[in-house]
Amino acid sequence: MTKKPTNGHAPAGNGTRRHLRSQEWFNNPHNPGMTALYMERYLNYGLTRAELQSGKPIIGIAQTGNDLSPCNRHHIELAHRVREGIREAGGIAMEFPTHPIQETGKRPTAALDRNLAYLGLVEILYGYPLDGVVLTTGCDKTTPACMMAAATVNLPAIVLSGGPMLNGWHNGERTGSGTIVWKSRERLAAGEIDYDEFMEIVASSAPSVGHCNTMGTASTMNGLAEALGFSLPGCAAIPAPYRERGQIAYETGKRAVEMVWEDLKPSDILTRKAFENCIVINSAIGGSTNAPIHINALARHIGVELSIDDWQKFGHDVPLLVNMQPAGFYLGEEFHRAGGVPAVVRELMKHKRIHEDAVTVNGRGIGENCKDAPAPDNDVIHAYDKPLVKDAGFLVLKGNLFDSAIMKTSVISKEFRDRYLSNPKDLNAFEGRAIVFEGPEDYHERIDDASLDIDERCVLFIRGTGPIGYPGGAEVVNMQPPAALIKRGIHSLPCIGDGRQSGTSGSPSILNASPEAAANGGLAILRTGDKVRVDLNKGSANILISDDEVKKRHAELMANGGFKHPANQTPWQELYRNTVGQQSTGACMELATRYQNVAGTFGVARDNH
Repeated sequence: MTKKPTNGHAPAGNGTRRHLRSQEWFNNPHNPGMTALYMERYLNYGLTRAELQSGKPIIGIAQTGNDLSPCNRHHIELAHRVREGIREAGGIAMEFPTHPIQETGKRPTAALDRNLAYLGLVEILYGYPLDGVVLTTGCDKTTPACMMAAATVNLPAIVLSGGPMLNGWHNGERTGSGTIVWKSRERLAAGEIDYDEFMEIVASSAPSVGHCNTMGTASTMNGLAEALGFSLPGCAAIPAPYRERGQIAYETGKRAVEMVWEDLKPSDILTRKAFENCIVINSAIGGSTNAPIHINALARHIGVELSIDDWQKFGHDVPLLVNMQPAGFYLGEEFHRAGGVPAVVRELMKHKRIHEDAVTVNGRGIGENCKDAPAPDNDVIHAYDKPLVKDAGFLVLKGNLFDSAIMKTSVISKEFRDRYLSNPKDLNAFEGRAIVFEGPEDYHERIDDASLDIDERCVLFIRGTGPIGYPGGAEVVNMQPPAALIKRGIHSLPCIGDGRQSGTSGSPSILNASPEAAANGGLAILRTGDKVRVDLNKGSANILISDDEVKKRHAELMANGGFKHPANQTPWQELYRNTVGQQSTGACMELATRYQNVAGTFGVARDNH
C-alpha cells in the first residue's frame, strides 16, 4: 500500500525529491542547447523559467470537452477546477485536446474513433513533458480510449468522469437517454405518436450538460473506471451540473500531483483482481454489453490476461442491484443519491464478491474506500439477497454461428421470456427461422416487407456490422419487429448480430459476435430461411445444418472472395480495418497491444533537434 506524501512531495531515501521526466525537457544542465529550445516557447504565454525549472510535477489535462462532443463539453469548465487542484498540490497544469468522440454525432460510428483517439493520446503522453495526467471522460468511447492510452504509456493517471445529465421528464414520467428512443420508435411504428411528438419526447431526455442519464455505456464505463480503482471513490455517479462534480474535479487535480510523487501508475492499479472486481460490479449495476469490448481491450494494453469467457465465469451469477434504466426504473440522479458505485461495492463486499485489497488511485484498497458507503435503500440500490434479477450477468454463447457472442440476461423481459424461453419441454432455449439483413440500411428497407413473412417464431439477424464490416462495429443489433407485429403487441423478436447495440437499449440481443461476417465467421454463411437454435443452458447458438453443409458453405464463400463489405471512405478506415481485431478480444489495434509500459521501457524519447 502506498503512503500519502508530505506537503505534496515524496522524498527519496536521502531526503531529495524523485527526479521527474519533465525535467529532461526543462532543466537538463547536461544538454543546455536542447533545454533552452524546449523551455523557451513554453514561456511565451506567461509561464516562468522558475516554474518550469522548479521540479514541480507537470500534470496534463487530457481535454475531451469540445463543441462536437456535447456529452463532455462541460469539461472545458471543470478543467479550471482541476487546474486549481493541481496548483494547490504543488504542480503545474498543461491542458491539451484529444480527438473528439461523440456517440450520437459521429458517422459511421463512434467506435471507429476509439482506437484513433487512443493512438493520438499515446503519442501525447509519451512525447511531451508530462509527469502525470488527468483523463477527462464521459461519452462512451472517450473513457476506454483515455484509459487504454494511459495504460500503454504507464504514467501516473487518474480518471475524472463528467457525470450524467439530470433526469429527463415528459408528461410527469422519467425519460432516460437512449432508452426513450427505443420505446418511442415502437410507438411511432404502431402509429401512437407522430414525427414531431417523437422528436419532443426524445429531446426531453437531455435536460442538462452531461452524458447519458441511464445505465448506458457512458454511465457503465465511468462506473467501471471507478470499479477498477482508476478514479476517486464516488466520482462516477455525480450528475454533471451538481456542485460535487466541480469539487471532485479539484480533488482529482490534487491527487494527480500526489500520484506522481508516489509513482502510482496504471500498472499498479489495473491488476487481475481489479478486472475481476470490474466484471462483478458490471453485473450488479446492469452494465452495458459494450463493457466487455472496452475492458478486454484495456486489459490487453496493460498486459493482464482476461478473456470473454471470464465475463460469464465471474459475472453471470451476480445479482442485479441497481434499479436504473434500461434494466430498471430510475435514472442517474437517484443512483447518485443512493450512494453510487461505493454503495454497490459495499453490498457486494458483504457477500465476499470483491477483492477488497485491490489498490485504487487514492492509494487505498477498494474495500477501505467503500466500507462506510451507504447501505442499500432497497429501492434504487437493492440488497444482495433481494435483487431485481438473481443471475444478472452476461452469458457467452458459442456454436457454428460464431466462436463467441454475449447476451445480457438482466434485460430479458417477461414478454420475451414467456414467448421464447418458457417451453417446459425445452426450457431456456428456442428455435426459429432466420431472417438475414445485410446491414442497417437493408434492415430498414425490408423489415416491413410482407414477402419475408416475419412472425413471432422468426429470429432477426444482422451482419456486416462488426469492426471490419461496418467499419467500427455499429450499434444496430437491437432491431424492432415489423410494424404489423408491434401493432399486435409483439414488441421484441430474438435479434442476433456481429455489431453492437447501445448500452441504453433494453433488448436481450445476442451480439458482438466474433468472428464477424466480414472475417468470414459463421454469420457469413447463414441464409434467410435457415433454422437456428439458441440454447442458453448449453451456451450454444447454431444453424441447424450438418457439419458437411457448414464446410461446403464456407468453401463456397471463400471461392467467391469471402464476405464483401463497403469500400473504405477515409484513410483512417483503411488503417483501422487493416489493424483491428475482433470484438471478443477488445477490437484493439492488434499491433498496438505489443506496446506496454512505454515510458518505463524506453524512458524519454529522443531529442527533436
